[in-house]
Amino acid sequence: GGGTGAQRFAPLNSWPDNGNLDKARRLLWPIKQKYGKKISWADLFILTGNVALDSMGFKTFGFGGGRPDIWETEDDIYWGVEDSWLADNRYSGERDLENPLAAVQMGLIYVNPEGPNGVPDAKASAHDIRETFGRMAMNDEETVALIAGGHAFGKTHGAGSAVHVGPEPEGAPIEEQGFGWTSSFNSGAGPDAITSGLEVTWSNTPTKWGVNYLENLFAYEWELTTSPAGAKQWVANDAPEMIPDAHDSSKMRKPTMLTTDIALRADPSYEKISRRFLAEPDYFADAFARAWYKLTHRDMGPKSRYLGPDVPEEELIWQDPIPACDHELVSDSEIESLKSMIKESGISVSELVSTAWASASTYRGTDMRGGANGARIRLAPQKDWEVNQPMQLARVLERLEVIQSDFNVGGKNISMADLIVLAGGVGVESAAKKAGTEIKVPFTPGRMDASQEQTDIDSFGVMEPVADGFRNYLKKRYSVATEALFLDRTQMLGLTGSEMTALTGGLRVLGANHEQSKHGVFTDKPETLSTDFFVNLLDMSTKWSPVDVEAEEFNGHDRSTGDLKWTATRADLAFGSNSRLRAYAEVYACSDSHEQFVSDFVAAWTKVMNADRFDLS
Repeated sequence: GGGTGAQRFAPLNSWPDNGNLDKARRLLWPIKQKYGKKISWADLFILTGNVALDSMGFKTFGFGGGRPDIWETEDDIYWGVEDSWLADNRYSGERDLENPLAAVQMGLIYVNPEGPNGVPDAKASAHDIRETFGRMAMNDEETVALIAGGHAFGKTHGAGSAVHVGPEPEGAPIEEQGFGWTSSFNSGAGPDAITSGLEVTWSNTPTKWGVNYLENLFAYEWELTTSPAGAKQWVANDAPEMIPDAHDSSKMRKPTMLTTDIALRADPSYEKISRRFLAEPDYFADAFARAWYKLTHRDMGPKSRYLGPDVPEEELIWQDPIPACDHELVSDSEIESLKSMIKESGISVSELVSTAWASASTYRGTDMRGGANGARIRLAPQKDWEVNQPMQLARVLERLEVIQSDFNVGGKNISMADLIVLAGGVGVESAAKKAGTEIKVPFTPGRMDASQEQTDIDSFGVMEPVADGFRNYLKKRYSVATEALFLDRTQMLGLTGSEMTALTGGLRVLGANHEQSKHGVFTDKPETLSTDFFVNLLDMSTKWSPVDVEAEEFNGHDRSTGDLKWTATRADLAFGSNSRLRAYAEVYACSDSHEQFVSDFVAAWTKVMNADRFDLS
């Protein structure tokens, strides 16, 4: 997404699909220099796109500011296994694209415009388009709107062979000062520009919004040809020369298209949508405006985070709407009353903690989605996710709903979202008390409950965890190591290594493992907030060995007697193997660290529970 201005840094600043955008960014420098801290690079990039559309007579849907800039490469993103530009080792079987990747090749943003692997097959291209845009949470109509809208203007550049193009910005010599792709083909600019290698202008009015792209697409028959650079593209040989040359007003050219354009005719669903857009220009304009707004704001989180006067009033389902708080918040005394009701409900510490964790740990700092607010743990698809133990979850939620109903009869209101988090805190407090420590888990009410109608099931479906090391859950064995998946989950929650360590040690002894597995539960005092996980993990009298060749599960035997003491997974043993995690574990394993551990666990727990409380920032 565009939420951090990451295009300024590698690898995005040097992606083949971002060719020559180094020049575009440099043109924005005087504006950034003038306004400084008043606008981030991230906001400026998106605002520039809106202004460009406005300048061509298009009415954009709106603009929300508030994107903070990053200042170094994002090295926590998995771009794919490939080590060279445009490689596609991400595919297996019958063109099965590795999840969660969306781009078809390393260095492309979407799909190959010449067709899959450069093969000009429009139907096969449609397959790639649907998969790629689908993984961006775009449906068929949004996909066609973005392609047809994005190709309503402009052109591609392929005036000559790629042999004339120099290295990308990250590979260019120092004197280029951040520029790349310097061309030796004649002037290297204007009519001599080389970017994608394709030389296509779609519309008769390439600097004005309209439906001429769609008119041309359906008006003519398209024949395969090549650009001056040798790239595969299509030309309407039965059309007159009616496309104005971008640099010589005395010249006109025949309409040209990409294989990905022809796909909008070749695919039945795309064709139906495209023809409707052609017949209903106003509907098309609205569809593109909304799809563009979604594309450029998708990773900003809820609408409450948007800044500026141009934020639309309309709330959209992809923003994961949550109702505004419509009741007086519970007081401290009422919170204590609710805690007593929870303690008397018969729900175990393990169940209280597991339910709250399942609700809050869906949060993703990458796009500010998920989290406890909205209590979507009650709704499809989350209520049915394997990791959430649907049968146990339903039982706990049913009991919490009784508490909510009984409390709300008194005239005050507590949302399920708040109650789930409060109940988790009660579980933590009870477990700490069993360990001899009186604590109070911070709780700030104000969450509200979303409805099923406010929840896009397909969009939330992609958020289902395939692994959660905090719950010792692994859906299946993956090519990526379990401990790496654990780190990814930690990063998405915005946690540090020490917070990851404290939470894991606490969740293990509190019984939060998936299906109550005993892996990593290194204690004989379950549901007690102790440091036993760390003490027993680092006990040198235990010898660990893998259960089988997959080395996902391990047995810990007493070195002297050979007796089985514990079982563990890679997610557990990482805290003894990784030097940094071991250092944190050693802190908590010390005999004088119990109070610090409890304090650190509660702080990290509260951080996760409040991860999506942007109203508290």
